[in-house]
Amino acid sequence: MPKRVGLISVLFLCSFLSVSPKRVNAQALVPHTVQLDGAKLEQQGLVLAQEAAQLAQFRQFDLAMPRARLATQLAPNSDKVWFLLGGLYLQSKELDKAISSLQKAQSLNAKNPETYFALGSAYFQQQKYQSAINQYKLGLKINPKDPEGLFDLGNAYYMLGKLPQAISEYKKSIGYKEDFWPAVNNIGLILYEQGDIKNAINQWQQAITKANKIKQPAAEPQLALAVALYNRGSKADRQRGLAMGEAALRIDERYANLEFLKENLWGTRLLSDTKKFLELPSIQAALNGQPLSQPAGQ
Repeated sequence: MPKRVGLISVLFLCSFLSVSPKRVNAQALVPHTVQLDGAKLEQQGLVLAQEAAQLAQFRQFDLAMPRARLATQLAPNSDKVWFLLGGLYLQSKELDKAISSLQKAQSLNAKNPETYFALGSAYFQQQKYQSAINQYKLGLKINPKDPEGLFDLGNAYYMLGKLPQAISEYKKSIGYKEDFWPAVNNIGLILYEQGDIKNAINQWQQAITKANKIKQPAAEPQLALAVALYNRGSKADRQRGLAMGEAALRIDERYANLEFLKENLWGTRLLSDTKKFLELPSIQAALNGQPLSQPAGQ
C-alpha cells in the first residue's frame, strides 16, 4: 500500500526525487495528502544507503549519517540499511543508537552473522563482555570459520580474565587465516603478562613476519617486541630494542600513548615496562622527529 505523508514531506521528497507535484487550481493552498509509490521510495532509500556506504569508506561520517538515517525511513524493511546505520553509529561511538539499529537489522534478518559481530562490538565497547560473548557466539554459529569473529570472541574472554579460552579462540582464528597477525600478537600479550617472556617474544616475531608478508607494517607487535628485548638486558638486545621501538613509533605514533595501548588490551606488566621504555631519551628523540639511531632489525 502506498504510504501517505504530509505536505512538507511530499514537497521535500518530490524535490529529492526530481518529481514535480501536481498544481492545485485554486487561489488558496488547500491541505491535501498525496500517495507516493512505496516501491520507488524504497529504491531511493537503497540508493541513499549506497551513497552513505561510499562516504563511510572515506570516513566522511558527517555526510554519511543523515543519508543513512533517511534511508531507514524510505526503506524501513531493509536489514542492510539498518545494519549500515548501526555501523555508522558504532563508528561514531554512539553505542546505544548502534545497538538499537543493529537489533532492528537483526529482527529483519536473523541469518546475517555480521549483525551479531557488530552487536558484540558495541557491547564490548560498553564493557558488557558477557553480552558481547553471547553475540559473537551467535554469529559464529552461522559462520564458525570467521577469523575476525573468533578473534573478537577471544578478546572478550581476555577481558573477563578467561585466558585459556582467549588463547583457544585466537588459535582458531589463525587456523582459518594464517596471516592474521593480530591474533598472534594478542597471544603474546597474554604470555607476557603471565611472565613467559621468551614465548611472548616468539609470538611477536611471528606477528611481525606475518604482517610483513602481506605488506602491512604492524607497529603494535614491533613495539611490544622492542620493549621485551630492551628489558631482557643484554647490550645487543637493548640496541636492537631501541632501534625497533623507534621504527615502530614512526609507523604509528598512537602507540606512544599508554591509554591507547590499554584500549588495545596491553596488560599491566607490559604497560609498566613500556612506560619506562617510552621515557628513554632516544625514544623521545624519535617521537620528536630526529633520525633513527640505527636500522631496526627483526
